[in-house]
Amino acid sequence: MKNFFRSIHLYLSLACGLVIGLVCFTGATMVFEKEMMQAIYPDRYQVTPGTQRLPLEQLLTNFNQAKPGIKVAGVKVYSDPTRTVELSYSDEKPAGKDGDKGEHKGSENREHKAEEKGGAAGADKGEKGGHGGPGKGGKGGGGRPGNVAFINPYTGQLIATSTQKNAFFRNMFELHRWLLVQEPGKLIVGVSTVVFLFILITGIILWWPKNKKILQQRLTVKWNAGWKRINHDWHIVIGFYTALFLFVFAFTGLAWSFEWFNDGIYTLTNTTKDQPEPPVSQVKEGAKPITFDQAFATAQQQIPNAEFYQFNRPREAEDAFMVMVMPANAAHERATSQLFIDQYSGNQLGQIAFADKNLGQRIRSTFYPVHVGSIGGLPGRIIAFISCLAGFTFPITGVIMWINRLRKNKKKSQKRAFAQAR
Repeated sequence: MKNFFRSIHLYLSLACGLVIGLVCFTGATMVFEKEMMQAIYPDRYQVTPGTQRLPLEQLLTNFNQAKPGIKVAGVKVYSDPTRTVELSYSDEKPAGKDGDKGEHKGSENREHKAEEKGGAAGADKGEKGGHGGPGKGGKGGGGRPGNVAFINPYTGQLIATSTQKNAFFRNMFELHRWLLVQEPGKLIVGVSTVVFLFILITGIILWWPKNKKILQQRLTVKWNAGWKRINHDWHIVIGFYTALFLFVFAFTGLAWSFEWFNDGIYTLTNTTKDQPEPPVSQVKEGAKPITFDQAFATAQQQIPNAEFYQFNRPREAEDAFMVMVMPANAAHERATSQLFIDQYSGNQLGQIAFADKNLGQRIRSTFYPVHVGSIGGLPGRIIAFISCLAGFTFPITGVIMWINRLRKNKKKSQKRAFAQAR
């Protein structure tokens, strides 16, 4: 029976090993993307706290003076006193030769908002317009979506702007999701991920020992042996330790590859991915919209001491101020709540707390933090990084094992033929 599973394991690996290895490698490179970007560009994220923060409207005024003609679509304020304030905007002007380089928040924020609406397909549609290329525009207007400006909240200084994701991480992301070729690549990655699940299952079946002696051998790598034995042990032993994590990462990744998989979450939980219609502002003749500062004050009153508050400027006269809030005790990085504020009176119109979302929406929101390991904090991300790096090596070590086995069988056949000839 094991010969049957060995054949399945081998041929599936030969068919999809290259894509699996590439997806694992690119996944590993992105696990600590935020930390790496903050280490490369520390001034964009960290400031020396002052005695008093400037009003948000003053920060917008300073930004408009530095970037005239550009309308700010949203503001993200962190409770951490050492963090900069981030302004999101759309710029219809082409980037100059000295265009700003840095991290592009747009793809991540659009994917998060799409998940708030429950759609993997929606996330993909949002991402296609980003990554430094022309898009349909965000809520702030047309042009290139996802531009971010970093402002010192104490001095009002415009520290830097970011018009695209760092080139390295952009390439890693697009390789990871669709092999740089959009829809065909997305399908290839999705199918390869499904195949990877079967490879992992058959791998565990092949690993399963017959007795305690073999069990001990399959739990430790014999580092003082020859390279063939080390290669064999690495594939089998490290494969066993990382199989469960890789299975979870691959399984959750299917939500971005197949819409039917994403919809199945809501079907199994008997829920819907649709969010309720947001409340509308009471339009009054001659009334002026409230400022970001007034919206910020209302949000802080309703959900104090949150990790961050992200404000989206209303697009239409009847739209509400939408505030995405990350509570201090949030279960994970996608466990956000939403506040809706009347854009004229500043009164709260409604709130969608994470706990009030239906089961399907709460489960779907966990897929991203589980997929990247962040749901387990720093230890979880370290496990994700190590597991993905190991996953990258398995197609290589597996092919080496297969070639060694072919050579070994060939030598046996030659010896057998030589013995018969004598």
